[in-house]
Amino acid sequence: MGDSTDDHEATAPGETVSEAERDALVTISHGAVVTSGGVSAQRALVAVVEFALARGLGPVAYGVYALAWRIAQLLSRLVTFGSVPTLQRYLPAADARRRSRVTGLAYVTTAGVGLLITAGVWLAAPRLNAATVDHPSFPAAMRLLGVVVVLVGLVMVYAATFRADGSARGEVLFNKLLRPAVRLVGALTALALGYSVVGVAGAYAASMLVLVVLGFPLTARVTGVTPTLRGLRRDARRFYDHAAPVAMSSFGKVFQNRADILLVGALLTAVAAGVYNVVLVLVSIAWIPLLSFNQLLPPVASRLHAAGDIDTLNAVYSSVTRLIVTTVVPILAVELVFGRDLLALFGPTYTRGYGPLAVYLAGVFVGSAVGATGWLLMMTDHQYARMALDWLLAVLNVALTYVFVVEFKLVGAALGTSLAIAVQNALQVLLLRRFEGLWPFDATFLRPLAAGAVMAAAMLGVRSLLVDSSLAIAAGVLVGLPSYLGALSVLGVDPRDRLVVRELATRYRNTIADAVRR
Repeated sequence: MGDSTDDHEATAPGETVSEAERDALVTISHGAVVTSGGVSAQRALVAVVEFALARGLGPVAYGVYALAWRIAQLLSRLVTFGSVPTLQRYLPAADARRRSRVTGLAYVTTAGVGLLITAGVWLAAPRLNAATVDHPSFPAAMRLLGVVVVLVGLVMVYAATFRADGSARGEVLFNKLLRPAVRLVGALTALALGYSVVGVAGAYAASMLVLVVLGFPLTARVTGVTPTLRGLRRDARRFYDHAAPVAMSSFGKVFQNRADILLVGALLTAVAAGVYNVVLVLVSIAWIPLLSFNQLLPPVASRLHAAGDIDTLNAVYSSVTRLIVTTVVPILAVELVFGRDLLALFGPTYTRGYGPLAVYLAGVFVGSAVGATGWLLMMTDHQYARMALDWLLAVLNVALTYVFVVEFKLVGAALGTSLAIAVQNALQVLLLRRFEGLWPFDATFLRPLAAGAVMAAAMLGVRSLLVDSSLAIAAGVLVGLPSYLGALSVLGVDPRDRLVVRELATRYRNTIADAVRR
C-alpha cells in the first residue's frame, strides 16, 4: 500500500508496524478523513439552521422549539433499540443470507420501537409542556417531532448498513449531510412562509419522509444487502442478546449525558433553553474528531478481536486515540479563546452561554482523550458491563445535575454532564484494561497538549489586539494553527502518526493523478 516497500514499516529503532496494524490504522484514518469532511459539513448545516431559527423565531419561540427538538434528539438515540451497534458487530463477518436477515431485524426493530415512541410522545406532549416551558405551541411541535423520530431511526439504519459494510461514504451521506440538509430546507421553507414553531416542525417531518422513501432502495442497491423478513428467528436471539443491553445502555446514557436538557427546560426559562441549545451547537463541533475516528474503528476492532489479535488491537487503539487528541486540541483552544465571540454571532442574548460552554468543553476533552472506550466494550462482547455502568452513572448524574442546575443555573447543567462524561470514560478505560488488557496512554500524548497551550497563547495575543470579534476569530485561527503545527513539529510527531499521514497522502495523490489522467 502506498509507497511502503515491505510488510513491516519501520517506525523507530527496534520498532515495526505489522501489516495488520498498518492496514487497520490506514482504514480507520481514511474513514476519519472522509467522515470529518461530512461531519464538518453537518455541523455547518446545523449551525446555519440554528442561526436562522434563533434569528427568525426570536429568543422565546426559539427556546420552545429548541427544547422540543432536543427531546426528539434524545428519543432518536433510543429508536433503533441497539440495532446500529449490532449491525457493526455481526454484519462484517456474516454471509449474504445472514446479512439480509440481520438487516431485516434492524428495520423491524426500529420501525416497531419508533411507532411506540411516536404514540408515547403524542400522549405525553401536553403533560411535558406543563412540566417545562408551558407554551401553547409546544404540544403540537413535540408531536410532529415525535413522527420525525421514527423517520430518523430508519435513516440511521441506512447509514449503519453502509458503515458495517466498511464504507464511510454512505454514513456520511445519510447521517452527516442529508439529515441536516433536509432539516435546513424545512426550516427555511417554514420561515419564508411565515410559520413559527409548529410550521418548522411540520416542514421537517415532511422533508424527512421524502428522504426515507428515497433512501431505502438506494441503500439496498449500493450495499447489496437486501433486508428480508424470512427466517428471522434464526438470528433473533443472537441479535437481541447484543441489541437489548446496548439499547438499555443508550437509555441510561440519555439520563447520564442529557439530563441537562430536560432539567434546563423544567427548572429554567424558555430563553435559557435556547441559550443552552446554542452552547450544544458549538460543543458538537468539538466532538468531530472522536466521531470521525470512531466511524470505521468498530468493524475493525470487531475483526481483530474475533481473530484474537489483541496486541494489534491495543496498538491501533493507542494510535487512534492519540490522533483524536491531536485533532481535538486546536478545536478546543479556538472555542475557549473565542467562545464569547462565537456565541454572539447568534445574538447578544446567547453570550451568557460562555460559562456553560467552557465547562462542557472540559468533558469533551476527557471523552476524546480516552478514545472509543464505549465502542470497544461493545465490540469485545462486554455490552452488559457497559449497560450496568451506564445505568449506575445515570442515576448519579440526574441527582447531581438537578442540584447543580438549582444552584448554578446553566453552568450547573454543563457541570453535571461534563462530570458524567469524565467519570463514564475513566471507568470504561479501566474496564477495558481489566477485561481485555487494552491501555492506550504513553508519554506521546503530552505533546499535543503542550502544542495546544502554545496555540492558545498565540490566539489570546491576537484577541487582545483586535476589537472586531469576527476579524479576531479569523486572524486568531490563521495565527493559531501554524503555531500549533510548529510547536508539534518541534516537540516531535509519533512515527505511527507520520506513517498514517504518509500512507494517506500517497493514496490521495494517486487518486487525484488517476482522475486527472482520465
